[in-house]
Amino acid sequence: MTINLFQLIFLILLFQPLYFTCIDYHFVSSAGTSNVDTCIETEKKALLKLKENLTDPSGRLSSWTDKKNCCQWLGVSCDNKTGNVVKLDLRNHFLTNNELGGEINPSLLELQQLRYLDLSMNNFGGIKVPEFISALEELRYLNLSGAYFSGSVSSFLGNLSNLQVLDLSMYSEKPAENDLERLKGLSFLKHLNLGGSDLSKATNSWLQTINDYLPSLLELHLPQCQLLNLQSSLPTLNLTSLLVLDLSNNAFNTSIFPQWIFKLSSLVHLDLSSNNIFSELPDEFAKLTSLEYLDLSSNYGINGTLKRTLGKLCNLKTLILSYNSIAGDITDFVDALSECQSNNLGTLDLSYNELSGNVPATLGHLRKLKNLQLRFNSLTGTIPETIGDLSSLEALYLTSNKMSGILTPNIGQLTSLVTLDISDNMWEGIVTEAHLLNLSNLQEFTVGMTLGKNITLAFNISPDWTPSFKLTLLTIQSCQLGPKFPHWLKDQNELTSIIFNTAGISDVVPDWFVELELKLDNLDMAYNNLTGKVPNKFQFNFIANVDLSTNRFEGPLPLWSSNVTTLYLRDNLFSGPIPLNICGALPNLTDLDISKNNLNGTIPLCMGDMNQLTTLGLYNNQLIGQFPYFWGKLPYLYWIDMSENRLSGKIPGSLGSLSYLRFLRLSGNNLSGELPSSLRNCTRMISIDLSNNQLSGLIPAWLGETMRSLSILSVRNNRFSGPIPVKICSLSGLHILDLSENNLSGSIPSCFGNLDAFKVELTDAEAGQYQGTLKLESKGRILYYDTILYLVNSIDLSSNNLSGEIPVQITSLYKLGTLNLSRNHLTGNIPTNIGKLGWVETLDLSINQLSGPIPPSITTLDFLTHLNLSYNNLSGRIPASTQFQTKDDPTIFQGNDALCGPPLKKCFDDGTTTSNSGTGDEEETDDDDDEDKLEKIWLFAVVGLGYLVGFWVFFGSLVIKKRWRIAYFRFIETCILELNEWSLSLLHKMLGYLTCRRNT
Repeated sequence: MTINLFQLIFLILLFQPLYFTCIDYHFVSSAGTSNVDTCIETEKKALLKLKENLTDPSGRLSSWTDKKNCCQWLGVSCDNKTGNVVKLDLRNHFLTNNELGGEINPSLLELQQLRYLDLSMNNFGGIKVPEFISALEELRYLNLSGAYFSGSVSSFLGNLSNLQVLDLSMYSEKPAENDLERLKGLSFLKHLNLGGSDLSKATNSWLQTINDYLPSLLELHLPQCQLLNLQSSLPTLNLTSLLVLDLSNNAFNTSIFPQWIFKLSSLVHLDLSSNNIFSELPDEFAKLTSLEYLDLSSNYGINGTLKRTLGKLCNLKTLILSYNSIAGDITDFVDALSECQSNNLGTLDLSYNELSGNVPATLGHLRKLKNLQLRFNSLTGTIPETIGDLSSLEALYLTSNKMSGILTPNIGQLTSLVTLDISDNMWEGIVTEAHLLNLSNLQEFTVGMTLGKNITLAFNISPDWTPSFKLTLLTIQSCQLGPKFPHWLKDQNELTSIIFNTAGISDVVPDWFVELELKLDNLDMAYNNLTGKVPNKFQFNFIANVDLSTNRFEGPLPLWSSNVTTLYLRDNLFSGPIPLNICGALPNLTDLDISKNNLNGTIPLCMGDMNQLTTLGLYNNQLIGQFPYFWGKLPYLYWIDMSENRLSGKIPGSLGSLSYLRFLRLSGNNLSGELPSSLRNCTRMISIDLSNNQLSGLIPAWLGETMRSLSILSVRNNRFSGPIPVKICSLSGLHILDLSENNLSGSIPSCFGNLDAFKVELTDAEAGQYQGTLKLESKGRILYYDTILYLVNSIDLSSNNLSGEIPVQITSLYKLGTLNLSRNHLTGNIPTNIGKLGWVETLDLSINQLSGPIPPSITTLDFLTHLNLSYNNLSGRIPASTQFQTKDDPTIFQGNDALCGPPLKKCFDDGTTTSNSGTGDEEETDDDDDEDKLEKIWLFAVVGLGYLVGFWVFFGSLVIKKRWRIAYFRFIETCILELNEWSLSLLHKMLGYLTCRRNT
């Protein structure tokens, strides 16, 4: 039996610390071999009947024979004085392939002195819980956890009045509905575990019921019980002796921590994880001075800061606050912990919060710390020198923070360290032997940036150095590990995972590394400069995931072992044909990426299995004999990328046998022929990229009939002809459609308005399904999209022979980012409501036969960065828009002789044109007229005043002085003509200025 989610949850709960030492179970001392010479015959026969109805595939009950004393049987213990069977422990300690099953025979009732019954972790196949257990009135201990019973236990629990321990956690695969009222008679109960039960009907009174009926309770486990209400207070608290409280994995939705919890002064273990608590960490936690285990993780809403009061819980051994919203500095909290005279903290998990500031030096005082997890926060600074004082530390996780600086060599003093993960920080400097010198127990080492961002951290380790550790996992990314292959790995023969991604290695894979014969499940050496051929011996070790992308490997395409699930060999120098046995050699393959190589020849037929051949119309005895390997033998393959090679020939119809195929990229080859109709069987397809080939024929309608999940369809730069099939409009999830550079004809289907994915944004779940890259024309140039491919919404129908009008329905695609209809034979007007394409960044309608005016609504396209309307028959005024005018690029409108206005020629009907309503042109004309009139008034006033002053100065002088009159008359005779010419010239200039100002 495999371990499913139900069992996994149970195992997590099962192995939590229990505090049985606080409970006096006098019958437990009788466990093991009894000294009684013989057991009671009736009880022996009862146990043999019990065995008859049980299935025992592993023979656990082989010692149960009639010839042996039953008190000596495995799992059976007897009372030393009376010989009665008092303990029956049939718990499965081996988890799988060792479970008892079958039925529980009522003969069990013969064991009237039975005090201890454990049937846990077996598999009774969903039979009902045997109610006759209620007749075993002497039971003190009953454990049915994880035993795969069914039904309620509420009906008989009340009869077991002597019970001290009741564990029914996950006893049913489906949550069984139970009633806490039935606990009324269990007044001696000290340990109660109902984890996984359905207590939803007790939501409003569960706490009051337990408080009233179970005053002696020491442990209460109610995880995953569908409780909703976390009662804030109790009138009278009887649970003052409670040591363990587990209310994890419920659905408490509260903004206040309940005050009754802080009155449980004896509490040692508190688990409120995986609920919906939205509150700051209260100071009242300081009252729980006996607390050793506190788990508030995965509430996501616990906020505030880590207060110093929490650090005063000096008995804490485990503190888990991960997956919340706790912010601020951790210095005060750690300082308080370090001040405890006897600090016992062994696990501190603050991961996935919003913590900031530096890791304080006082961390080194937590000498018993074994597990420190601070990953996924915003911590800064470097690792303190005092880290070397944590001699008990076994796991250190600082992943994904904002830490930087030089790595302290004191890390090398952590002799107990097993796991070191300091990746996704901005470290710098040199890693030497000193950083790794004394890490004799190190098994997992991870450093670097997983997001491909280079950091200035380099390794400088002598090739002669032999480390004291034996690694199983080594990850070094975006660091300078090379240029030589790291020779200090020559003795690391226990590695199961190697990642040297972007590590600056320019070398061949050395022979000594191949001779290690590693049984790897992960090999990633992508983005280096590794050369030579991939060693044959290396290919056939146990490897599940292989990534050698972006290197300089050469030679024939390596196939690796049959255990490979993901194979990424893109961007290398592999040459020659794709091996014909690729399908039979890699039966577990899910991802195949051999793009950007020098591969030639045809795509292997890899014929599907015999039952599929007739369905696909591919049955041919000769072909079957020639190609014994099947694409159908790759049942899990969902990703194929053979793009940018030199492959030729047809797309084999046998690809249609890949029913799980979701991504198919064959772009950038020399493939020819039509699309095989068998591809219609790939109904789960998400992305098809066949661009830049020589494919021909019609674009098949079945793309829209069977591939309802298709999101990306690119067949640009091929030889497809005929109309765009209307069935394309059935692809409601399509958000990238590129049919450009083909010979398509006919009109653009008006049903394009039904392409709903161009009207919404993708959710995070939908975005996570995209992989690979795609070449698209956008913003006037060819762009490569990869990690943001899910954000691209594009329709490109350019460079075809399409005719007719642009369907107005296309303007309803308001999340469309790129619309390229250029280089066709489209006629009619641009849709007047083109402005509804509110998200469009690229709009190219150039080189068509469009006519009429440019719609004014085009000026409302706020995100538009690339517009091309050139070489059409557009007419009228170019709409006034700051966006267009600041571009000052006439090429986007050129080739439209009847267009006018900036940035083209001036319009001659400015005074009367009213077509651009709402642009403000009419108001500007009235303002200009008023300004002209004002200028005229001032001009004539100044000129008139000048003539008046000059007249009186001249004639006044003549009246007063006779001698002046004679002299002036003589002077006037010589200057009169020059004066007249000057006056006439001045008047002419003034009139010219007025005329020019009016025209402007």
